[in-house]
Amino acid sequence: MKIKLITMAAAVALAAPLLAHDFQEATTAPARAAAVAEADLAKPPASGAQTFVITSTGGTHGKAVRWAAPDGSRWSRESLLLRGFKTEIDQRTKLAADGSISELAIRGTTPSGDAAEKFAGGAYESPVDKGRVEGAGAFYVPYGGLMEPTLLLAEALYRAPGKTLALAPSGRATLVPLTTLEVSNGKAKKKLTAYSIDGLSIAPTPVWFEGDRLFGVAGFLNFFPDGWASVATQLSQAQDAAIAEQAPALLAKIAPKVAGPVVFNNVRMYDADAGRFRDGMTVVAEGGKITNIVEANEPIRLVNAKVIDGSGKTLVPGLWDAHQHYGFDASGPLLLSTGVTSVRDPGNRPEESIARKARIDNGQLLGPRIIPVMLIDGVGPMAAQMAVNATDEASALAAVKKAKDMGFTGVKLYGSLDPKLVPVIAGEAKKLGLRVQGHVPRTMRPLDAVRAGYDELTHINFVMMQAMPDAVIEESNGLQRFYGPGRYAADVDLNGTPMRAYINELAQRKTVVDPTLAIFEGGFTADTGEIQAMYKPYDGLLPPVIGRALKGGSFAPTAEVSREQMRASYAKLQQLVVALYRAGVPIVAGTDGAGIELIRDLELYVDGGLTPAEALATATIIPSRVFGVDDERGSIAIGKLSDLVLVDGDPSRRIGDLRYVDTVLLGDRLMKGDALRTAAGISGRPK
Repeated sequence: MKIKLITMAAAVALAAPLLAHDFQEATTAPARAAAVAEADLAKPPASGAQTFVITSTGGTHGKAVRWAAPDGSRWSRESLLLRGFKTEIDQRTKLAADGSISELAIRGTTPSGDAAEKFAGGAYESPVDKGRVEGAGAFYVPYGGLMEPTLLLAEALYRAPGKTLALAPSGRATLVPLTTLEVSNGKAKKKLTAYSIDGLSIAPTPVWFEGDRLFGVAGFLNFFPDGWASVATQLSQAQDAAIAEQAPALLAKIAPKVAGPVVFNNVRMYDADAGRFRDGMTVVAEGGKITNIVEANEPIRLVNAKVIDGSGKTLVPGLWDAHQHYGFDASGPLLLSTGVTSVRDPGNRPEESIARKARIDNGQLLGPRIIPVMLIDGVGPMAAQMAVNATDEASALAAVKKAKDMGFTGVKLYGSLDPKLVPVIAGEAKKLGLRVQGHVPRTMRPLDAVRAGYDELTHINFVMMQAMPDAVIEESNGLQRFYGPGRYAADVDLNGTPMRAYINELAQRKTVVDPTLAIFEGGFTADTGEIQAMYKPYDGLLPPVIGRALKGGSFAPTAEVSREQMRASYAKLQQLVVALYRAGVPIVAGTDGAGIELIRDLELYVDGGLTPAEALATATIIPSRVFGVDDERGSIAIGKLSDLVLVDGDPSRRIGDLRYVDTVLLGDRLMKGDALRTAAGISGRPK
């Protein structure tokens, strides 16, 4: 579970749970004993500093101040409070004559603990690694920091010959022009130019310049000079439009439409409707639909057919990621490369989300089919940054109406919402045919939310909240939603009368659960510096900056909650998922991450006691039924959409073989797994 903010590039690339939607007060944020206290961090000078305000559609989240010291060194002081997760850091940087970094020091705390990192004399040491940079001139990109590393890199790239630089410890980045725009804050006008930093991430990282001076960053979080936050939406739309212009070329290159039949011959087929695997099958698709399914020894006559040999391979319905905050065009190839052909997006910037879905549906953008959900929350420091705000009955009803009018299929409620508004929103949503899901607002228990109208509970920690002490429930929109279950879940008796009654009521109501189990394995069980299990198959295959990021992000132990407690509690969360499934609660697999974590969720279901066929159902037919599209998706059946994935292996024996995607057919577009991985910045087949 990525609970740290590194460079913005890595943050946008792997929008893991706490970046994608999950960040208590500073008094509860964990900190290692060695961390420099907030009061001891650098103080900006009274004059001569540049202040950037950190904002989102949810309001203001902090600020970043940059200045130059008399000795020529560059300083920044950054402060962020995002859904309760607090980052307080400073950074001192010295630049060499060639513009590279000669010295760097980061101090303070992040949600993962001590942020201490240093680079000097070619040697570096971060919270997750240490080593030495060979050679000179490469630009050191730290593991940690907030926005300052990206700003410094953008400035260095702008000055560099060809606007490209080798990176340290490894990699290369290039600054590529995107678009220009004139904006006004009501008092002044500026002509700005957008560039993207390519090479850090699977997605381009846009930055804005005013002439040769860096102006700011628009996106998931906005960093703009004080007084200019109002232009964020304009700039975000402009950069997104420029990036979108690149999409049709990629679509044509790696996902051409197929004319005539496509035959997957002699495959092992996952029959999701029957819940079993069938050997020796042949599946035919044409015109975006499945047209025939026969045993491999049965003769079929087809004209101009493209025949794909499936010997030793398995054909499965396109997978679902039921918790995918689909915020970037570049996510499309990444998701498809792991076999995901459908996603449920449980919250994004509303207009952008609907526009992206339309571009995919219209054949202008390569990506999975999207079931969009609008995020609704209250206000305050714990509020979700991309939510539509509801503070009273009128605004709550207006939010639901907006969701319906814009084409969303449901609403997701968040932790800072006034509990009194839950039945108001749920009632209106049901009238309009929308589903209701979400986090559980503070002071409520999950069964309260279900009885008030929830169709679905999001995240297994919120399901476990039913058994948490009142003190945890009172602060469940902050870090207690993690540290509470991390401390107490291990001692919960799943077979005791209270929990059995609770689970049975969820089953009777057919309340859906979206567990996102793998992110809790990562957040609760991994030590800092250890790559999390969900990312081990991709170790060494992702861009270098992301590769370092995968070594961090677990929850730091505290005086009240040890790593051993968290590991024991994680095991109980895993047992709870299986208990829910066995009781008849519909489970939908989802990542709350980049998407490559999905197969780890299925592995964890199998490790917990489900069969591979049962686990695979949670990412195929069950979500299709839950979202009301099982007439067209979720199983391999004649007449359904030909969203099909051929994997090189046998997931009936080893569910992790689903990672080895050989071929993807999305309707009438045929793609090779290797081409998708290359487009997503993955340098080889997962291990």
